[in-house]
Amino acid sequence: MTKQFRATPFPTLSSESTADFRREVLHGLSQPHKRLPCKYFYDQAGAELFERICELDEYYPTRCELAILQQHAPAVADCLGPGVALIEYGSGSSRKTRLLLDQLREPAAYLPVDINGDQLQETARKLSAIYPHLPVRPVEADFAHPFTLPVLGRPAARRVVYFSGSTIGNFEPAAARDLLVGIVELCGPGGGLLIGVDLKKDPNVLHAAYNDDQGVTAAFNRNLLARINRELRADFALDHYDHYAFYNPVRGRIEMHLVSRVEQIVRVAGTAFALAEGESICTEYSCKYSLKDFAGLASEARLRVRQVWLDERAWFSVQYLSVEAG
Repeated sequence: MTKQFRATPFPTLSSESTADFRREVLHGLSQPHKRLPCKYFYDQAGAELFERICELDEYYPTRCELAILQQHAPAVADCLGPGVALIEYGSGSSRKTRLLLDQLREPAAYLPVDINGDQLQETARKLSAIYPHLPVRPVEADFAHPFTLPVLGRPAARRVVYFSGSTIGNFEPAAARDLLVGIVELCGPGGGLLIGVDLKKDPNVLHAAYNDDQGVTAAFNRNLLARINRELRADFALDHYDHYAFYNPVRGRIEMHLVSRVEQIVRVAGTAFALAEGESICTEYSCKYSLKDFAGLASEARLRVRQVWLDERAWFSVQYLSVEAG
């Protein structure tokens, strides 16, 4: 029996963030093939559920990435160099980041960027206590859109974006390329990117990772509807939706959906949406790459792969890329 999960109350978004949330949800549900943005998975309940997912036997990415960093953190730090300003996209709990911070030589600053403001501030406070001589400057922002970095008290030798956890896979190739272009513009000449990239592998391994026996991923998926209910005055009945995830080998990606069990009308922020029995709402893509394919995508954004570290089964990669001259 799945252990029951009870989340503590989570503060509502700012009025500006709530307006973005409402607009994106209403737009996605208005499409012929309904979509919801996966970046909104991570309210407090979602963030805690994702931490549970990372501990599951079936979910390999976190273990693989941690193993790579535990083995190669000194070499990674050498690539980043001394005096770096480390900018982490989607920092979350920054669990893996500590392995890097322990090895960096005189870093100029650590700048975690996350849309979940409460978790961001809590993590920043913890890291400031652990690393009292490291300037920690949290940035509450959606990294998929332009944002402004805070002014640092001391100059950095270079900027490097750290983008862990294979989150790049949540972007379709054109959007992923645009995101990489934005990273190049943010880091500038001499900058770099340290990124986790999930690799293509046995589809059965992929299927199991997104369909765990305990149903934690299903709860994580449905929690997005619970958040919409709470913050956007919606009336999704969570037990009317089945979690459905599968690997699409043609597209090279996992697709995660919520499938309506019945014909129903759902209201979100005063707008009604009809769902047929068996109709799905797509909540996430997770693209998988070959090393060659990702290097080609990165080159379109003026990023050159300099170093690749793999786990022992070559299921996951951590890659360092440098910004090339324009």
